Amino acid sequence: MNENLRHALIRARIQPLDVATHLAVDPKTVSRWLSGRVPHPRHRLAVADLLHVDEDDLWPESVRQRRGLSTEIKAVYPHRWAVPADTWRAFFESANKEIDILVYSGLFLAEDAGLLRILAERAKTGVRVRILLGDPDSPHVAARGVEEGIGGDVMAARVRNALTLYRPLRGVEGVEIRLHRTVLYNSIYRADDELLVNLHAYGTRAPEAPVIYVIHSQADSTATTYLDSFERVWMSAEAPAQKA
Repeated sequence: MNENLRHALIRARIQPLDVATHLAVDPKTVSRWLSGRVPHPRHRLAVADLLHVDEDDLWPESVRQRRGLSTEIKAVYPHRWAVPADTWRAFFESANKEIDILVYSGLFLAEDAGLLRILAERAKTGVRVRILLGDPDSPHVAARGVEEGIGGDVMAARVRNALTLYRPLRGVEGVEIRLHRTVLYNSIYRADDELLVNLHAYGTRAPEAPVIYVIHSQADSTATTYLDSFERVWMSAEAPAQKA
């Protein structure tokens, strides 16, 4: 019996059925977790977020074993699509200083009206929001489309579609959008000192590739590598034409 999970549910006044509904899993699965079975990492993080507790509080032994590799790693998701929608929203909502996004199209974000609203609201509170999209005319954008098996023209069209969807943000003070022409080895999402890094793989579409959740806790760290990478791309990027 996982007494930690049971007591956390009681304190949060949340029923096991509510957890199953929220995570879109079978209620029997939640019952197994209460009986002692350890969920997959993405479900552990989602349950912890739902109950507003740390994973350590619910599954101390499993989380300690996973974090033995690095205290910077908060979570590892096998695919980008496995990151719960609530995690994306809570991630950006938590920012008090900076939000950075480095992608080719980031269409899954651009199509989420709720996330766009969050970005605009955070900017209005003084958070600096920087969005880097691939230049649709860049050969690297076309090459990525070919590598993913969707074609260069389709990838370029996705970027243009994203630019259109992001257009309302271009009038919000504190939001800046630029186009880059670099090879994108990883997509980077930053909220202050926390990063979600989508690790790209040749021949694999970004939604299918893994995501690591990294905490920036010191000057020389894993997170620093990705933060420096973002800054280098940002410095070489340019604002899109107004007609884009």
